[in-house]
Amino acid sequence: MNIVRQVIVFDAADLATESAFWAGVLGGSVVADDDWHSVYDAELSPRIGVQLAPNHIPPEWPDGTPQQIHLDLHVDDLETAHEQVIALGARLLQPAEDPAAADGFQVYADPAGHPFCLCWG
Repeated sequence: MNIVRQVIVFDAADLATESAFWAGVLGGSVVADDDWHSVYDAELSPRIGVQLAPNHIPPEWPDGTPQQIHLDLHVDDLETAHEQVIALGARLLQPAEDPAAADGFQVYADPAGHPFCLCWG
């Protein structure tokens, strides 16, 4: 099998908000259709798909319903990355035990409620 492209797909009731959030995180852009948005990174590579799911129910993770999927985004500056994702519409779900530690993570939710982590170290 030869995989020629990998795209993570999120379900969301609000395509515009969800795809704009991930385009902002990736420094990229959105190509929109009625029930599908493609999110490209800054190098114009397709990275994320957002599929219309009018009845989408966000997962309650890390302390509720089992997670469905999550992304680990490794960053070199947690404070800057935190400010950026919050400004784009993320919610902090679980702060780091010790943000000054050599390595760690914080858990967030995107606008549709999908969890992701900002990791360092």
